Amino acid sequence: MHSFNIQGFTYEQRHGLLADLALAFTNCGGWVVERKTLSPNNIEFRIEIQLLAVIDLYAGVVAAGVELTRAGHQALTELCTRRKHMLLAAELGQIVSIRLEISFLDDITIHSLLASVSGLA
Repeated sequence: MHSFNIQGFTYEQRHGLLADLALAFTNCGGWVVERKTLSPNNIEFRIEIQLLAVIDLYAGVVAAGVELTRAGHQALTELCTRRKHMLLAAELGQIVSIRLEISFLDDITIHSLLASVSGLA
């Protein structure tokens, strides 16, 4: 089983985003193996899906309001490309494990950003 780490962030409200992500995971036939709160502003999902459904997952996550990092887009694009070149139905049925870490930026204020910048200088 292949495993991918994907990071993203969002300005969406937590409650609405979590409901949208649950729907996206369900619609692509994936299942959440683990959901963990890493900090007050970060959450992690461990998801397993068939390679066949990776395009649906990608679209669902972006449509829910998650902005992916460059590396996150590259990882999902790689999966989509891999999916495109699989010829046998058995290959498309491969299970892919994805660790999706999302940072909620709606709770971050200008004051906290300025404080962290001044602390670096």
